[in-house]
Amino acid sequence: MTDISIIVPIYNAEKYLNKCLDSLISQTKKELELILINDGSTDSSEQIIKGYDDKRIKYYKNKNQGIGKTRNFGINKATGKYIMFLDSDDFLELDACEKMYEKAEKDNLDIVICDYYRYFENGKTEEVKLPNFKNSSLKDNPNIICEHLSPWAKIYKADLLKKNNIKFVENLKYEDAPFVIEALVCAEKIGKVNMPLNYYVIHEKSETAVRDEKIFDIIKIVDQIRKYTKNKVYLKDKIDKLTVRILTNYTIQQRMQKDKKIGMKFINEAFAYLKKEVPDYKNNKYYENRNYLKRIIEKNILLTKLYCKIYNNKKRKR
Repeated sequence: MTDISIIVPIYNAEKYLNKCLDSLISQTKKELELILINDGSTDSSEQIIKGYDDKRIKYYKNKNQGIGKTRNFGINKATGKYIMFLDSDDFLELDACEKMYEKAEKDNLDIVICDYYRYFENGKTEEVKLPNFKNSSLKDNPNIICEHLSPWAKIYKADLLKKNNIKFVENLKYEDAPFVIEALVCAEKIGKVNMPLNYYVIHEKSETAVRDEKIFDIIKIVDQIRKYTKNKVYLKDKIDKLTVRILTNYTIQQRMQKDKKIGMKFINEAFAYLKKEVPDYKNNKYYENRNYLKRIIEKNILLTKLYCKIYNNKKRKR
């Protein structure tokens, strides 16, 4: 058994892939298994991967299945004591695996979380410091669930995932959050390395990715999270806050929606879901950290629609 299996789903990543793979090959920790899964790329990603001569690489080529199925495929192939996920356009500090592994082993942790950088394509970086916490479980510190729900910037004990059959949602977009929440719920001990070790690459115009009816998947994802945590009384306030945060963020994002009908339909359905599941959502603690104007707009369906329309019209006139 190797120490860490790093799962990298790859789809048309030729522009970023070298930087990603170089950061893995050059890790100060050498006992790694690099699981590279080509998810039906049509660019030169395969040629780039085959240009690396490293026995730790396990390369798989599949037809396009989507990131959820691809990550699940990687979990099934992993032989490491711990599992890490890295997106093919992101990269790591060279001592990331060493730091995360040492923390996990020293404190006998099921999950280790780290801070990260937002990395812009012009080379600018912004450090994102997640709140520090002592080694804990979600029961003892429910706040952990609200901080960072992407699968990267973490390592997971493989037994935690495999014994609890924790998998990514397949055939839905925004599959990250249920996986991370289920892992956090099942973990007996969670810890944090208080330094940024993962570079999350921000692409230009990334907001415009929200363009089609896949946006409605986020409501299904939130519903799955709520059903999974329904009997976890200690999480109720946190899950309500998370529900409000996610749906509020995605209603406001409809300003970038090309199809206005889809945008308005989504706003209607998101607010209807909020009214049903979190009837007192307008008084939710999420809004406490929003400035006055944002708070007023985000709580009101008509103002949200008006804001999105005005923004969209201004954007088209530019």
